[in-house]
Amino acid sequence: MNLGIYPYFREIDSHQDTEVTMSGKRVLMFGSNSYMGLTYDKRIIEAALNATKKYGTGCAGSRFLNGTLDIHVQLEHELAEFVGKDEALVYSTGFTVNSGVVSCLTGRNDYILGDDRDHASIVDGRRLSVSTFFHYKHNDMEDLERELKRCRPDAIKLIVTDGLFSMEGDLAKLPEIVELKKKYNANIMVDEAHGLGVFGRNGRGTCDHFGVTADVDLIMGTFSKSLASIGGFVAADKDIINWLRHNSRTYIFSASNTPAATAAALEALHILKAEPERQENLWKITNYALEQFKQAGFEIGDTESPIIPLYVRDTEKTFLVTKLAFDRGIFINPVIPPACAPQDTLVRVALMATHTKEQVDTCVSALYDSFKELGIIQ
Repeated sequence: MNLGIYPYFREIDSHQDTEVTMSGKRVLMFGSNSYMGLTYDKRIIEAALNATKKYGTGCAGSRFLNGTLDIHVQLEHELAEFVGKDEALVYSTGFTVNSGVVSCLTGRNDYILGDDRDHASIVDGRRLSVSTFFHYKHNDMEDLERELKRCRPDAIKLIVTDGLFSMEGDLAKLPEIVELKKKYNANIMVDEAHGLGVFGRNGRGTCDHFGVTADVDLIMGTFSKSLASIGGFVAADKDIINWLRHNSRTYIFSASNTPAATAAALEALHILKAEPERQENLWKITNYALEQFKQAGFEIGDTESPIIPLYVRDTEKTFLVTKLAFDRGIFINPVIPPACAPQDTLVRVALMATHTKEQVDTCVSALYDSFKELGIIQ
């Protein structure tokens, strides 16, 4: 912090959009997960206000007891239909979905298998589980198969993976994972936190994108990205949801999602379905940005999404380039261990459907100058 390059907890004093205000300075926002650009949509704000007026500011209890509202149930029905599953459960945060679901689905003699770049909430969920955990190398299907062979054939084997990896921007190899599921009689849970809104028909996610929804047993998602709110959900068949409803500790023992957050997510879902042009705009600006960063000479890895990693491969320079970019009016996020391997430090650029080509050009230029100043790009 004494060097003036500490990049966390930077205060924003405006709403989240492609531009934000920080200490009176206008900054282009390329560090937000608001992929649909809906966090200041007047319809969503109105829905949240109306829900607060009707239900109050909180539910004062868990879903298990006094905290279930009719709009919670409505949102669950609509989410289940949207992602193609029987039923869904809404949790207070996306983190508590993964930590509460992964930890209670398997028993002491069972197995959980995870990609070594899975989100921290998945990692915490398997740590809370009594099952044996095996991790496989990122998107390495031969390594996943080796781990599956280590499992007892008659045991439950739950493969848990991000659909869209939040730091690197690449996709899980879901069709290949489905093949291994069938070969080894396993089950699959996919985290669609970053895939929802971005991939699939009307933003139904990576499972829909690959056409494997029917073969994926559990689909998880959050409201804090494309759905412009806070909270999360898991969708599956009726038996799995009924088990979770009565056994998932983060669901049973957490206060239920606020009326405002629930109504906001519900309205955002309606907009997502009604306005496919938002997803189309996101992909137009994504494809444009990917090409501009490649042409400028940045190393962007295997990304194929609105998440664009710019590899720095040096922790101190990662902080420095974040500061230099901010000084040039660009907000980006640094990614260092444990969010990545020590040799893979990067700055993360994230796009919204509401970004313009002119804003992308400004971002690329500012980051090019920052990288060149530090000798990252020659």
